[in-house]
Amino acid sequence: MIIVMSPLATKEQINNVEEKLVSLGFKTHPIYGEVKTVIGAIGDKRLLDTQLITNLPGVENIVPIMKPYKLASRELKQANTIIQIDDIRIGDDELIIMAGPCAVENEQVFYETAHKVKKAGAKILRGGAFKPRTSPYAFQGLEEEGLKMLHTARAETGLKIVTEVVDTRDVEVVAKYSDILQIGARNMQNFRLLREVGATNKPVLLKRGLSATIEEWLMAAEYIISAGNSNIILCERGIRTFETATRNTIDISAIPVVKELSHLPIIADPSHATGTWKYVNALSKAAIAAGADGLIIEVHNDPSKALCDGPQSLKPERFAQLVEELKAVALAVNRKI
Repeated sequence: MIIVMSPLATKEQINNVEEKLVSLGFKTHPIYGEVKTVIGAIGDKRLLDTQLITNLPGVENIVPIMKPYKLASRELKQANTIIQIDDIRIGDDELIIMAGPCAVENEQVFYETAHKVKKAGAKILRGGAFKPRTSPYAFQGLEEEGLKMLHTARAETGLKIVTEVVDTRDVEVVAKYSDILQIGARNMQNFRLLREVGATNKPVLLKRGLSATIEEWLMAAEYIISAGNSNIILCERGIRTFETATRNTIDISAIPVVKELSHLPIIADPSHATGTWKYVNALSKAAIAAGADGLIIEVHNDPSKALCDGPQSLKPERFAQLVEELKAVALAVNRKI
């Protein structure tokens, strides 16, 4: 439920309401607005005497949250959440592009690609150090050695780093080297992992599961927020349907739906959605037109020699051209790149 405080409520009155809710077994999440403060209260509502809370000094009203994802819901927070990483603001007017190879393979290829995507306009560098694959015999990533390469690339280019964490045992080491922790589609409902990244202060890129509904996806975000971390970026990366022409089926409609239901920012991954580089341009434009706050795109110097996901990776020159083309689409929806 939401406890709406009066515009004239003092800090002491807000604290008193929070303390009372906590004493009743509720978790509290205050949101300080320009005019009003609201307090999200999560817990067993049977334990709450609503009249008691309503009568506390400074309380204006109590509003129930109908959605099962209480903290991720726009019912709790009307304003868009903006994820800030130094001077980068994900969810604001500027569209943020994340780019890089599927996996960190070797120093030469990775560093060259990093410099090229930076020149083209990317703000965040992607690259997998831990690579869960369908086949146990496929390339599984360089693990901590790959994380060190990511760290060096960040120092050389100034790009922020997003990389996947696949195991609760690796959260600490991945957080040490990265700026954003990525939860892949296969781990969207790995609830122990969600709680573990929720205990960090790092932004989390949460990809939609292969067959997840939007509600299930937002409930996964709820696990992270309820553990203490509200810095979540949702990522639509395509879902599994009956269609075989592309690797997955990108759900463009999920972007405006999520925008209506949740205050969290959402980006799109046209590379994984299609599995084919030649469709990435069209779907990148569609995602921006639909309201996405950014994109995550796979870029590789020589996709034919990539150790994973080469067919869906753009060459750097194609990526640079795409960024230029996206500027017109961004302008049409009152955004910028």
